[in-house]
Amino acid sequence: MQDAPVDAPVLGFDTSGGWCSAAVIRGGAVLAHRHVAMSRGQAEALMPLIEEVLAEAGVDLTELAAIGVGIGPGNFTGIRISVSAARGLALALGIPAIGIDRFEALALEAAETLPLVVPALRGQVWVKPADYVSDSAPELHDTPPTPAISDGEGAGNIPPVHPLPVAIARLADARRDTPQPRPAPLYLREPDAAPSSQQPPQMLA
Repeated sequence: MQDAPVDAPVLGFDTSGGWCSAAVIRGGAVLAHRHVAMSRGQAEALMPLIEEVLAEAGVDLTELAAIGVGIGPGNFTGIRISVSAARGLALALGIPAIGIDRFEALALEAAETLPLVVPALRGQVWVKPADYVSDSAPELHDTPPTPAISDGEGAGNIPPVHPLPVAIARLADARRDTPQPRPAPLYLREPDAAPSSQQPPQMLA
């Protein structure tokens, strides 16, 4: 694989929550950005949305230098959709796929004086302390601190500097020339599922 030009375009996308979002940047400039709210159907919507964003940006898939993908935390199924798509596209195009976690995206160019907040299940939130440049692990809280930087809804929330897919694309662009691990889902807790309470059918001899 040959090195791509410094100003080659980079694609970023995310389906870690109730949305399908994608962006294309080139040399730091945002060429196109789409965010579509949806509670389900991301698997069917992602590739058409990527095609729309690329067309709006005037960029062909073969021109991309890298792909940035959101790895969570967030919806288990949604994260797997994006990570699988990024790996497949990267393999087909011979370019790197770079996983970006949601806290990194929130923190991009933000003031290091406010905590970062990502919604969790059952009304709880994941909180990363104000010193989020460190390796401190996110903590689960029943209520979010305020004020805080968050891409969710709620009083006291301060939006991030960049929309989620734009931040993902920018971070991927900055890392594309250094070795990166394959994107993998970031799960901060086990899947919220329990075994069925129904008795299995009786097996007949």
